[in-house]
Amino acid sequence: MSIDAGFTCPNVDGTVAIGGCTFCDNRSFSPSRRIRRQAVLDQIDEGIHRLKRRYTCDLFMAYFQPATNTYASVEKLRPLYEAALSHPKVVALAIGTRPDCVPDDVLNLLSELAEQTYLSVEYGMQTMHDRSLDWMNRGHHHDRTVEAMERSRNRGFELCAHIMLGLPGETYDDMMASADEVARLGFDAVKIHNLYAVKNTALAEQVERGEVELMERDEYITTVVDFLERLPPHIIVERVSGDAPPDYFVGPQWCLDKSHVLTALNNEFQQRGTYQGRCDSNDVS
Repeated sequence: MSIDAGFTCPNVDGTVAIGGCTFCDNRSFSPSRRIRRQAVLDQIDEGIHRLKRRYTCDLFMAYFQPATNTYASVEKLRPLYEAALSHPKVVALAIGTRPDCVPDDVLNLLSELAEQTYLSVEYGMQTMHDRSLDWMNRGHHHDRTVEAMERSRNRGFELCAHIMLGLPGETYDDMMASADEVARLGFDAVKIHNLYAVKNTALAEQVERGEVELMERDEYITTVVDFLERLPPHIIVERVSGDAPPDYFVGPQWCLDKSHVLTALNNEFQQRGTYQGRCDSNDVS
């Protein structure tokens, strides 16, 4: 369940940039940002009630999702994480953050949490290409992801990369290079989705002016399969597409139908007779 702890980002508050990422409206990405923010435990209770209407489930992962969820002092972070873990139905944590927001004292805190529960730390890598990070107003370059990974390994928690395909100016080879970099850096998991536009963002304006073209479904399907062929088979694939509520959404329309996207991906794997990890580091074409 998505938890909003009230964080901002360093490219929103002026620390490294202003305006946030070009594509970002956290309300569209995170259910918890679309309602009035409550205390962590109250959000969990509401999230459990909501999820139980859709799924047969009894135990839950608390997902600190919107904004940068390590962007604060340890003194502020600890009680928030511990509050979520105190709920009897919460058996795991996921913490979404940026690779430039994990100083050593925060990593030490995350290591402590990993001794108590299953913990996934999600780094918004997005791409390995600095020109694309500049385009999205990220406020850091890929070297920060490399450095964060060096300090995060072997600390007891899962390391998950967020990757975005279809960024303006990125070629097929660029996207495959990002796949190889995810493998090289040693991530345990990956979340992949296409670039999509939501209202009231710089990206939505660029799409409307015809400055950015969003990837079509067939190209996305083949690109994702090629991407996954290059990842080691032990990397957990936690997401293969993304969308937003219709009230916020601009396009492309095809990604609103996640079940069809997943079916198309499975069909592409079957038609090719291929699998994740087919192209290892000694056989990449």
